Amino acid sequence: MDRPATPPTNLARSAHLDQVVESLVDSYPGDDRTQHIDATFLPSRARAVQCIELVRKIVFPGFFDEERLTSDRVRYHVGALAAELDTLLYDQVRQSLRYNENKLQSGRGDDCDHCDTQARDITDTFLKGLPELRRVLALDVQAAFDGDPAAKHTDEAVFCYPGVDAVFIHRVANILFRLDVPMLPRIMSEYAHNETGVDIHPGATIGESFFIDHATGVVIGETTNIGRRVKVYQGVTLGALSTKGGQDLRSKKRHPTLEDDVTIYAGATILGGDTVIGARSTIAGSVFLTKSVPPDHVVLSTQTEPRLKARG
Repeated sequence: MDRPATPPTNLARSAHLDQVVESLVDSYPGDDRTQHIDATFLPSRARAVQCIELVRKIVFPGFFDEERLTSDRVRYHVGALAAELDTLLYDQVRQSLRYNENKLQSGRGDDCDHCDTQARDITDTFLKGLPELRRVLALDVQAAFDGDPAAKHTDEAVFCYPGVDAVFIHRVANILFRLDVPMLPRIMSEYAHNETGVDIHPGATIGESFFIDHATGVVIGETTNIGRRVKVYQGVTLGALSTKGGQDLRSKKRHPTLEDDVTIYAGATILGGDTVIGARSTIAGSVFLTKSVPPDHVVLSTQTEPRLKARG
C-alpha cells in the first residue's frame, strides 16, 4: 500500500496560528469568568476524582483494587490507601478553602493560615466518618439488590449499577458539603453526573437504603429531602418550581420532600419546595406534580392532570 503523501511544508501549519494565539492571550485579562491565570489556589478536578476513587477502594475493599486483596495484607493495604487519601484530600480541601477566601470572601486567601487548620479538621472529620459511610452504603447496595429481580448478587450492584455509583459519589460529596467545603463537592457531583447520567446536587439530603433503578436522566436538586427506603426510576426530576428569582433563591427550600418508602416511576417530575410526597405513596410514570400528596396514596397520570387515588 502506498504511504500517504506528506503535505507541503507551507500547508502543514496554519499561517494564522500566531495571530490566533495573540488574540486569545490578549482576550484573557478582560474576562475573569473564563480564566484563572496566576491563581495561587484552585481545587483540581483530576485530584477530586482521585479522592473519590481512593474512598471507593476503602469502602468497597477487594472490588476495585488492581490486585487480589487478601486478609493477611488488608490492614497494610487500607492503611496505605487511607494515608494517600489523607494527604490528597487535605490538599484539595485546603485549596478549596483558600480559593473561596480569595474569590468570594476577604481576598486574602494567600494569608489564610486558619484555612489550613480548618482543612486539617475537615479532613480528620471525613476520615473518622468512613466506617459510617460504609454502613450506609451497604444499605444502598442491599436496596439495589432487593429492588431488582434481575440482580444475581449484591456484588453485581457494586460492580455494575450506575445508580449505586451515583449514590456512592453523592454520599462522599454530601459529607464535604455539610462540612462547608466550597467547590470540591460540586466537582465530585458533576463527575458522577458525567459518569452515570445522574445529577444529584451535593446538598441534597438522602436517607438510608436509597435506590435509583436504571439510573439515567435523574435530577435531584440541592434542597431535596429524601427519606429512608425510597426508590426512583430513570428520568425522574425532583426540581424547583421556578428559578426565575436566580440568586435571590439561594438557601431557600426550592425542591420537594419525599418521606419514607416512597416510589417514583420513570419520567415523573415533582417540583417545589412546599411539595411533600407522603410516606408509602407511589407516583406513576410521567406525572407532573407540584402539589403535596398524603401518605399511602397513588398518583396516576391522566391526559389532563394527575389523579389522586388512596391505596386499598
